[in-house]
Amino acid sequence: MQDCYLQSLLFSLICPKLNTNMLLVELFTDLAEKQIWGRKGKSLVRKFRCVGGKRHGRIVAKAQQCFAPPNIKAKMKMRITRKKLGARMMRKAKRTKRTNPASRALRTMNRR
Repeated sequence: MQDCYLQSLLFSLICPKLNTNMLLVELFTDLAEKQIWGRKGKSLVRKFRCVGGKRHGRIVAKAQQCFAPPNIKAKMKMRITRKKLGARMMRKAKRTKRTNPASRALRTMNRR
């Protein structure tokens, strides 16, 4: 066990840029999460659609977020914000999706 620790320590000193905390499962299994395009500001980036867990169907930036524990404080804050501004937020989002060039391109890229 100690020998394995020394080998990993030596490897991290030789190759500091590599991520040695990766699991073997991550190397050999396919992602269950579907890769899609998403909008970040006015540019399009790769994102993931969760297929399981508490965030089923939600679009997230990293696949690890699909099974991350919930942030209770942020959840409660968003619930209060939606009660106050829900209709206004929906109208603004609809207008953005209709008029923003990045949103219009996104719609065609994610079409199946």
